Parts: sequence; structure tokens; C-alpha cells
Amino acid sequence: MDDWLEVPEAGNLARGSMKEVSVGGREILLVRSGETYYAADNRCSHLGGKLSEGDLDGTVVTCPLHGSRFDVADGTVVRWLKGTGLLATIGRMIKSPQSIRTYPLKMEDDRLLIRVMNGM
Repeated sequence: MDDWLEVPEAGNLARGSMKEVSVGGREILLVRSGETYYAADNRCSHLGGKLSEGDLDGTVVTCPLHGSRFDVADGTVVRWLKGTGLLATIGRMIKSPQSIRTYPLKMEDDRLLIRVMNGM
């Protein structure tokens, strides 16, 4: 079963910014790029860094721990780990690139709603 839940404080999010919100017991990264909102898991798929503490460029968020980059529009990996040194090479060998989960959003009666899938 899918549940649509209201995203708290979505109206307070400025264009070109992001923040962590808690919805249905999940840590969600909420991004506003122009007039469009995006929602994704707030944890990097590499080592679980909080993406909301990273940098945002359009719809691409950079993990503050190791520089992995993800497009929150669809969750795809833009760059897996930053750098070319020994540590980056070992990190790539240990864990292959994994996208982040994104969530559908919709506006209803001036409220931003997110669909969270049970069991995920």
C-alpha cells in the first residue's frame, strides 16, 4: 500500500536550497530547484553521509563525506567518490555505485505531499 503524507515546512524552503525533513519515520532530503520540488533519501548510498549537509547545484547534491554526487530528480549517480588517489580507488573497489531512492511528490490544496512506499 502507498501512503501520501504531507511534507512539513515545505513552503519555507527557498528556491535553490535543500533541507532534511522527517516524513513517516524516514529521513528525507527535500530539494527545491526553481519552482520544482524533489525528494530523496537523505543518506548517501556509499557510507550513509547526510546529503542535506552537502552542497547543491541545481538538482545535483554532493555528499559531504566523500564527494559522491547524485541527481535528486531521478536518484542517478553523477559521480561515485571524489578523487583519483589510492583511498578513492579502494573505496570504488569495496562498493560499486548505487543510486539513491527518490519519492514522488504532488501538490494538493497548497500542500506538498510525498508518497512513501510501505516496506521500503
